[in-house]
Amino acid sequence: MRRHWYIHTFLCLLFTLNAAAQDRPPNFVVIFTDDLGLGDIGPYGNTLINTPHLERMASEGAKLTNFFASANVCTPSRGGLLMGQYPVRNQLTADVARPSNKIGIPDDAITVADLLKKKDYATACIGKWHLGQRPNQWPTEHGFDYFYGLPWSNDMLPLKLYRQSEVIEEPVDQTTLTERYTQEAIRFIESNQDDPFFVYIPHSMPHVPLFVSERFEHKSKAGLYGDVIEAIDWSVGEIMNTLERLDLAENTMVIFTSDNGPWFEGSAGAYRGRKGSAWEGGMRVPMIAWWPGTINAGSTSDALTMNFDLFPTIAKLTGSEIPDDRTIDGKDIWENLQGSNESPHEYLYFFYKDDIAAVRTQRWKLVHSTMYQKWYARLGTLPYYKPGLLFDMKNHPEELYSMTREYPEVVEELHGILLKGQKTLEPLAKK
Repeated sequence: MRRHWYIHTFLCLLFTLNAAAQDRPPNFVVIFTDDLGLGDIGPYGNTLINTPHLERMASEGAKLTNFFASANVCTPSRGGLLMGQYPVRNQLTADVARPSNKIGIPDDAITVADLLKKKDYATACIGKWHLGQRPNQWPTEHGFDYFYGLPWSNDMLPLKLYRQSEVIEEPVDQTTLTERYTQEAIRFIESNQDDPFFVYIPHSMPHVPLFVSERFEHKSKAGLYGDVIEAIDWSVGEIMNTLERLDLAENTMVIFTSDNGPWFEGSAGAYRGRKGSAWEGGMRVPMIAWWPGTINAGSTSDALTMNFDLFPTIAKLTGSEIPDDRTIDGKDIWENLQGSNESPHEYLYFFYKDDIAAVRTQRWKLVHSTMYQKWYARLGTLPYYKPGLLFDMKNHPEELYSMTREYPEVVEELHGILLKGQKTLEPLAKK
């Protein structure tokens, strides 16, 4: 009889623990690289750079193949991801935040970290912030409990490493930055393992200048750039291993993406253009999500999606209330992370600074303007290209040959969407 009592008590305890685990809100780790191209990692076809941990993420989780940054340079793309909006809504378009300017996150911003703080999440930003240097622009003023990292890109001076608002290193030893970001993230996860947490890890590289520690030197077949990517892949593996060691993997979604396409080195895969352009190579970026037991292993989706979609997706998964006093451009993409190819977006705008440079739908893309040497070519205003170049992204995603003549009805539709955006969005940059 006593034996039955012990068994009953054990089963009740086990049931209680399982119920508590299920009731606990999910954790989130967002790994955000700087200037990493779609074609730089194994899940998207690279064979020169060894990325086994990212390949594991993709095989055990979801990979999106038509996912875009919300801008083609650092600062606005970070704003889009954290605030769920086209960066132009927050005047984050004309330039990036620098030591010499006041560009950055607005005082009334609501970030995904702000949403999660209302749900009692522990929040951390560990890496490159790049959304302003003034005290009211600091990460700890915008939803993050903890900050460890650089205020801007690693090529800008003065370069200082901060913990919270205190300088802890100057000059910065960049050879160990990736490893130190990783160690800080692991410490934060370990310290908050009993509570829900949101860890945002915006890596400083492969933005130039490039650095790795001795343990990663000369490991890649793609030179120093490849060594840097392999160090980042190692970091991803360390985060995954930590979550598994602490029995948190099945209650944590890990997201890996990039702020824009590659700069002077790196691979945009089969796509035209690089960082700073509205061609696919400047905007299309990797997106992998890993959540064992919740995201179906090996899921892929070609649905049109953008990094500002993470804001409403995380909000939905945590039951957070999306603010109703502003326009949130992002859409919930949870179904896409489970393999659905149906996009929540009818169309997306691609910006070059303050201007809408292109309109993208699931199949079509109308390119209105681009940079050529020092000339900002408004192709859509030229008599021989008016109202722009039309590309069939389903059959010819390389953006080589315009189909404007062959599909006039599509041109008319996309031109109407362009005019709408020029009227409603572009003026916001002047506020």
